[in-house]
Amino acid sequence: MSVIGLIFVTFSFNLQAQNRQIKVSGVRSEKGKIIVSIFKNAESYESEKPFKRLVFDKKELTNGSMMVSVPLESGVYGMAMVDDENNNGEIDKNFVGIPQEGFGFSNFFLTKMKKPAFDEFKVNLSSTNTGVEMKVKYL
Repeated sequence: MSVIGLIFVTFSFNLQAQNRQIKVSGVRSEKGKIIVSIFKNAESYESEKPFKRLVFDKKELTNGSMMVSVPLESGVYGMAMVDDENNNGEIDKNFVGIPQEGFGFSNFFLTKMKKPAFDEFKVNLSSTNTGVEMKVKYL
């Protein structure tokens, strides 16, 4: 019975969330906050319903970069971020829908003028892969 208990404890420990480090770079201003939305699949991304939404102060910003820590279990995720400079909790867009604030995606830098597919920025976070990089893009 104690062997089964040990296996259960070990299995449960492996499922627990780890602090994942996200490096956010290219931030142009200390104003506002960084908003990170975490998606588990393409459906949640397309419907704009994140699994987690976290807001970070920019107090640790140095030369346009900062590290944030996100508790996540191992798995596949897509992360999108907004540099919410005016602190209103959303990305501001102009009358034709072009973002007026910075944004970025996990391990992906937008090169075209289209919203990326989930598969283009998803990352597989395992117990050994704990870091993600997000570079801010301003249009």
